[in-house]
Amino acid sequence: MDLKSGYPFWAVRNGLMHAFPRLEADVACDVLVVGGGITGALIADELATHGHSVVVVEQRDIAWGSTAASTALLQYEIDTHLVDLTKRYGEDDAALAYRACGESIDLLGEVARGLRDVDFERADSLYYASRKRDVASLREEYEARRRHGFDIEYLESEPLKAEYLIDAPAALRSKQAAQVDPYRFASQLLARLVKRGAQVFDRTAILRLDARPRDVVATTGNGARIRARHVVIAAGYASQHWLPRQVARNRSSYAFVTDPISEAELGPLTHILVWETARPYLYMRTTGDRRLLIGGEDDDVDVPARRDARVEKKARVLMKQIAKIRPDLDLTPTFSWAGTFAETDDGLPFFGPHAATGTRVHFAMAYGGNGITYSMLGAGLLRALIERRKHPLAALFSFDRLDR
Repeated sequence: MDLKSGYPFWAVRNGLMHAFPRLEADVACDVLVVGGGITGALIADELATHGHSVVVVEQRDIAWGSTAASTALLQYEIDTHLVDLTKRYGEDDAALAYRACGESIDLLGEVARGLRDVDFERADSLYYASRKRDVASLREEYEARRRHGFDIEYLESEPLKAEYLIDAPAALRSKQAAQVDPYRFASQLLARLVKRGAQVFDRTAILRLDARPRDVVATTGNGARIRARHVVIAAGYASQHWLPRQVARNRSSYAFVTDPISEAELGPLTHILVWETARPYLYMRTTGDRRLLIGGEDDDVDVPARRDARVEKKARVLMKQIAKIRPDLDLTPTFSWAGTFAETDDGLPFFGPHAATGTRVHFAMAYGGNGITYSMLGAGLLRALIERRKHPLAALFSFDRLDR
């Protein structure tokens, strides 16, 4: 399935950064990573850095699926409020998930520093109440996060408008956020892995997995075989193909980016990620060259032709939504696009083995709005599982939580 529509800015800006070969012969490794997007890249990097021989395969061109369409807002806030996650899994696990996402942003910064320019930049996060009736739940969320030690501020309507020119009833401001060029990040990471001895192949589809007591044999579309001690399936929404039932639903999100805007005109929007309490939510951030990126208007459409037809209309709707909170901005879309992603009911990812595929086949389902931060966490979690070590997030991010 084609995972994106229109003109994703990262693909337009960067072009096809690196060419990788198609797998034509049998190979063997410690870990096979199926999926060459940002999730697969971060996991492969973690494993290779710690001494595991790694092979990465991608059925498309590397990072050309959902990664190229991602808007890459890096936040510790999960799409599910801390308050609601607490009701579902208890206070300790809910706070653990939120704290881990905060730590993930620091880890992503460390990885980014080792690469050439990937537009990684620290930023604040501003989460505003879309309507007056959302203020009570926003206040409750603020109290819950403060209780667990998160550095967060509650802004009333007047200071919010004075500082950010955003006309909304209230907002939460946190310091722990960042942004990145996701396509460049994944491409640079995988290119560096090849230089360090890992093997990366694109245009290579895995058609069959045979899990055996001591290894897994993967067979590609052209008959080549990969023998690995472990397999990590990091193929985005397509990972569910290997499961007996769906654990997430497909969603499409829409976005556009403007021409570069001067920092004088952007003002307080220059170094902040903005999003709202409404669901689906409107969000915005700047790019490294100071374009304003606006996204949202998520829907359940995952049929490429139908999604394609909605891109321009959705961009116009997004412009009207921004005009309601920042009428002073005169925005014109330069590039508009959409991407299909997967979303879980509780907003949490799935990392680890599934009973249907055995203990040597691990899944990396970094679904939802925190995909990249989850991927960074999943890299360490999966390495711990492969090395037979305990990890604090293993139970919460496992398939077993569906039975809790």
